[in-house]
Amino acid sequence: MNNCPKISIIVPIYNVAPYLRQCMDSIIQQTYPNIEIICVDDGSTDESGTIADEYAKKDSRVRVIHQSNGGVSSARNIALTHISGKYVIFVDGDDWLAPNTCALAMSHDTDLVMWAYTREYPEHCAPKQVFEKERQFRNAECHDLLRRMVGLSDEELAHPENADALSTVWGKLYRADIIAQHQLRFTDLQRIGTYEDGLFNLSYISYIDSAVYVPTCLYHYRKNTGMTARYRESLAQQWKNLFKDMLCYIGEREHNAPDLLQALNNRISLSIIGLGLNAIACPNRKAITEIREILADPDYRKAVKTLPMRYFPPHWWVFFLCCKLRLTYGVFLLLKCMERMKG
Repeated sequence: MNNCPKISIIVPIYNVAPYLRQCMDSIIQQTYPNIEIICVDDGSTDESGTIADEYAKKDSRVRVIHQSNGGVSSARNIALTHISGKYVIFVDGDDWLAPNTCALAMSHDTDLVMWAYTREYPEHCAPKQVFEKERQFRNAECHDLLRRMVGLSDEELAHPENADALSTVWGKLYRADIIAQHQLRFTDLQRIGTYEDGLFNLSYISYIDSAVYVPTCLYHYRKNTGMTARYRESLAQQWKNLFKDMLCYIGEREHNAPDLLQALNNRISLSIIGLGLNAIACPNRKAITEIREILADPDYRKAVKTLPMRYFPPHWWVFFLCCKLRLTYGVFLLLKCMERMKG
């Protein structure tokens, strides 16, 4: 064991009692021998904290930190101050790992290891692979990976559903020294709404010289499809903050590289889908008003104007044509169709 570098596995926990044992069992049963497990109970109101404490009593590799509810970013940031491993893996408390995850990840000598995952639905499962074959990124090639974190480009736009397929922090192995040296931390979701993982990865990738993507499904991501969509009143402003942060990053760290600016414009355009689906969680009249405001917003109009639509399949081409022409009712009806198909 002493010859194997330690991996710190960080598990943020919030009200996941029905699933936590499966998660913890999958981690403690890893075939790789040298791990520590840092669980952060983020103010759970169910039995999650008690379950985590039970594992800590049974296995000395498990440590549990209890804190008031501060969100997943806060939980991960606290955990990062307690790690002692040379490498870091993040696992959400309702997900689980394949038994050989750590061993396979450690078989690659690189700054970042990424792997495929399986979406676990209540009635079925679906593998998700961004690349069909193993892919290496070396030196300047890491810029391509960085661009992918900013947004899709060219032929990738044929599959808008893959916009964030690489952006999660779970499904990856990080070097702890890079995180520590550059004091990398997660942004508060209260400010940006979503994509805290993506911002963390943007910062991390800007400091690395090598990465590898492994098309083996090692992470199991639980998808709960029965949840009713909930309207988030602050989402539009939060995403404005997110895009502003990304634009500042591109300017300050990447000298306004044209490919990154175009990828960000593409992300802003694609975000109309998410904002629209959020809007239709409201009564129809309010939803239509909100969609009209989105389509009239100068930032979205500018982004859609430069969107290379020739790569889209027909249904997305029609959707973004409606966005360009500011056809509010057309966008509304297409979003309603999407919602029904998701259901």
